[in-house]
Amino acid sequence: MGKTILVAGAGHGGLAVAADLARKGYDVTVLEQKAEDALGYDWTDIFAPKALIDAGVPYPSRSLYSYKENMTFFPPAQSVALTQQVPQDELEIKMERRDIYAHLIAHARRCGVQFRFETQITAPLLLGSRVCGVYAGDEKFYADLVIDACGMDSPLRTALPAVCGVEQAIGTNNTAYVYRAFYARTGDFAPEHNYEVYILHQGRRELAWVATEDDIADVLIVRFAPFGMDEVQTVLDDLRKKNPHIGEQVVRGGQFAKIPVRQPLSVMVADGYAALGDSAFMTVPLIGSGIANALKASHILSRTVTDDKDCAFTAETLWKYQVGYFRLLGAGYAEMACLKNALLTMEPAEIDFLFERGILTEKQVTITANTTNLQSMLKMTMKELVDRAKKVCTDKILLTKILRIASQIASASALCAMMPRTWSPQSVRKWTVSYNAAFAKQQRG
Repeated sequence: MGKTILVAGAGHGGLAVAADLARKGYDVTVLEQKAEDALGYDWTDIFAPKALIDAGVPYPSRSLYSYKENMTFFPPAQSVALTQQVPQDELEIKMERRDIYAHLIAHARRCGVQFRFETQITAPLLLGSRVCGVYAGDEKFYADLVIDACGMDSPLRTALPAVCGVEQAIGTNNTAYVYRAFYARTGDFAPEHNYEVYILHQGRRELAWVATEDDIADVLIVRFAPFGMDEVQTVLDDLRKKNPHIGEQVVRGGQFAKIPVRQPLSVMVADGYAALGDSAFMTVPLIGSGIANALKASHILSRTVTDDKDCAFTAETLWKYQVGYFRLLGAGYAEMACLKNALLTMEPAEIDFLFERGILTEKQVTITANTTNLQSMLKMTMKELVDRAKKVCTDKILLTKILRIASQIASASALCAMMPRTWSPQSVRKWTVSYNAAFAKQQRG
């Protein structure tokens, strides 16, 4: 076939699409800024294993993964505990991030993908408004198609000219700042729940978890603004009151990271360019998980590329990729982004109310591999919905907020349904303006 494809960045979806396209005869190279043995954080990741099959990637060795335990959620007052009840066939797997990378890279190499590590991409290489390659410092790499898997701060997406129509900014309250470390267990204390999640921990816009294993306590802290070790220590001091088995010694991890938690990118393609994974904001807004989504999206992108028999790789021919992603996942995650934005406006007492009055139950916190929209998350019959509405009516301020949330979700759903099914610059531009404006309005309150 002979057409050259560059995958910029060794993201999970980028590695999967590189493998599939190389297997189909394309000349595919992955450029990655880090050394091969330095990819990934020193911690585990959780994702739906069926996404590997969707992406054409074989399952890893059974010795490399375990199944995720059910999480138990606590509201700010910690007055109620809701434990997930995930069906056996919907369990996600837990796997070392470095093992995930090693598995995907080995598969890609078997398919014929070439790799160049320790190559830092600095900017897109443009011919007019068409992406025709990338710069890596003073070095130029040319390609018929560039797949952007560089992550949320991609030097490609953020440097595209405005005429491409690809959104550059991440937006307000759309970045989760994460600290995660695995602490040695101390003493003989055994927690009631092995995987505890604290919402609006200490009354702040913060989420924390403590996942207890045989010898370690896995601690994660999430905020919506950067923070440092002084704040980490304050959170740890509080967590240890309920979890005295969290020791002082960091066994592994101890790193900060950033995760996009927002609606999918409004335009994922341009002439010679397609964004994938975190570059296109493909995480689940409520929990920040994105590996499975990127893997599923890689299959849609691969199919779109191979359907372009003329290998034009224009915004018009690549648009089917965006339409396919929104149909499968993106529209549902746009709805979830509305809910995430709304939750950030709620007071701790309002979250406590939702838990304590049974408005939120174990059903609603049971987010599984098959939870791709709010309907699959809420899982309410009409009778249950009416019953919860009656309970909410006792708090007029909260009722007003929930009605506003419902209106925003309905608007996002309608906008996604109105996304043009075929490419034209005018119709796509008009839709993009409406889509972006709706979420910008939410974030302004």
